[in-house]
Amino acid sequence: MRALTLLGSTGSIGVSTLDVVRRWPDHFRIYALVAGRNTELLARQIQEFRPQVAVVETDNTRDTLIQNLVALGLPKSEWPGLLHGSQARVAASTAPECDFVLSAIVGVEGLEATYAAVRARKQIGLANKEVLVASGEIVMRAAHETGTELIPVDSEHNGAHQALRCGDRKEARRLILTASGGPFRNTPLEDLASVTPEQALKHPTWKMGPRITIDSATMMNKGFEVIEACWLFGFKADEVDVVIHPSSSVHAMVEYEDGSVMAQISTTDMRMPIQYAMTYPERWDAPVPRMDWSQPRTLEFFPPDGTKFPCLRLAYETIRAGGTASCTLNAADEIAVGAFLNGEIPYPGIAEVVEETLARVTPRNPSTVGEVLDVDRLSREVARRVVTERRKR
Repeated sequence: MRALTLLGSTGSIGVSTLDVVRRWPDHFRIYALVAGRNTELLARQIQEFRPQVAVVETDNTRDTLIQNLVALGLPKSEWPGLLHGSQARVAASTAPECDFVLSAIVGVEGLEATYAAVRARKQIGLANKEVLVASGEIVMRAAHETGTELIPVDSEHNGAHQALRCGDRKEARRLILTASGGPFRNTPLEDLASVTPEQALKHPTWKMGPRITIDSATMMNKGFEVIEACWLFGFKADEVDVVIHPSSSVHAMVEYEDGSVMAQISTTDMRMPIQYAMTYPERWDAPVPRMDWSQPRTLEFFPPDGTKFPCLRLAYETIRAGGTASCTLNAADEIAVGAFLNGEIPYPGIAEVVEETLARVTPRNPSTVGEVLDVDRLSREVARRVVTERRKR
């Protein structure tokens, strides 16, 4: 039986992961649940899955979790070890009792624990794209040194991982990532200035958290995925293409030297790639809807509009710039998306804040995760100043 540490247990990926664990109780158990502030849900997860360790953000959050456990009537003798903070996340990810780490904390908060798990030679399911966007060179260098393989959970990278199993990596010539196009695929460019947060949060295909939903609308999320794909699979920027595919049935395609293109196709249910990562290299029966090939189906692909989606261009530019440029990209985007959701900047201002922040923060060549986190903090400070300056105009 494999013991899991789940980084981000109360998010959508975490909840889906626990559904997979629930389906295979004789094969998986939870060693540690790591969450943020949703202590009510975490308490219910503790009651059901009985981890040995539970980790939250702060000491105050831990106190709230205790109150929730008491309210559930769970005897104190049945509580797990209750810890808090970044070092507790690292400890939960590197403990000898842990066999597999599912990294699903949103943002750079999951970087230290995931990196530590790589160094500790844990098997890793990677659902946190910021780990490689912010610190791809350092993390992948550690993975090569330790022989640790990161199995991607994001549907596009998981699809690429599967398609790359159809041939030798050296035979793969090009990777094609698909994008739904978000809610504004058909919106005229001149109308984007009046887009509201409510409109931007209505994704046509996926139900996700606020930031990733906005990033999908701007296609910054796809830019992050291009960066992540380059690190995961060893592609250069000009070897990774993005196409708009509204139905989101095809998640990724790999073109081989002989011209053959292998596509990974499935319904949009995250439990499939999660289970794939947890059971790799085997494939087990998954509790997901199947493609209904008895019904007419059209697969459409369109090139993205670079004028409408400048964030995608910015992502490619940071790959070519190297160093910490993509770390700044991620940090500035998080600040800009938050400013848009708070009504501080208009929708097109997201890309403008990110581009200005990139111009002001000089890329570095970091050698440690700590240096990456320093650049992340600096980039956020600069992005906040850019937002403030724009508000005063």
